[in-house]
Amino acid sequence: MNIRSSLIARTLPTIALLLPLFWQTPAFSNSITINGGGENSVTKENARQEQEAWNEQRSLRNKIYQYNEEEFDKHKIEIDNRDACLKNSNLNAYWEPKTKRCLDIQTGRPIESK
Repeated sequence: MNIRSSLIARTLPTIALLLPLFWQTPAFSNSITINGGGENSVTKENARQEQEAWNEQRSLRNKIYQYNEEEFDKHKIEIDNRDACLKNSNLNAYWEPKTKRCLDIQTGRPIESK
């Protein structure tokens, strides 16, 4: 739970900063006009600009999603390595939280977790 809350604490400020960018754009880009009710060149231009802005932000959204997935994968690998170290049959093996490695108590050298 501690790693999950840490992940949320790290990504929350990023999401809070980027939320205003995405807040109103999707609502306008999904509106539908029936029978051309008042549609003119200005509204068409506004719709085109909003669609263009939405498309430009797509790469930013994808980068954020990719970053979050990579961070989650790092934490998952760390947890798996720690569990493997703690289950290691070598009695001299211990998990070093700062370096995130399985080390030998006597030599301080890394031990392959099995």
